[in-house]
Amino acid sequence: MFAVIETGGKQYIVEKGTTLSVERLSSVKGENAKFEKVLLIADKDNVTIGTPYIKGTVINAEVLKDGREKKKIVFRYHSKTRYRKLKGHRQPYTSVRILSV
Repeated sequence: MFAVIETGGKQYIVEKGTTLSVERLSSVKGENAKFEKVLLIADKDNVTIGTPYIKGTVINAEVLKDGREKKKIVFRYHSKTRYRKLKGHRQPYTSVRILSV
């Protein structure tokens, strides 16, 4: 059994026990998070597709940790004008484990 959820403007395929990194959530480590934007649930031959979401369906997850990804370099350059800008960016994320689908 698997499901497709939406969080942080992205879609994820999840199963029970799956660990994934999503956009930063407001939950604290050890708490449970609920994903209510469920787009699809598939169980062997039974497939339920939402329009756009499946009402009354909730995916439960446990928050494992918060963190920041590796630094990405943002470099702007204009030739012949001595214009150079160097900037870094670290995207925050929350790691969660799916408890039930």
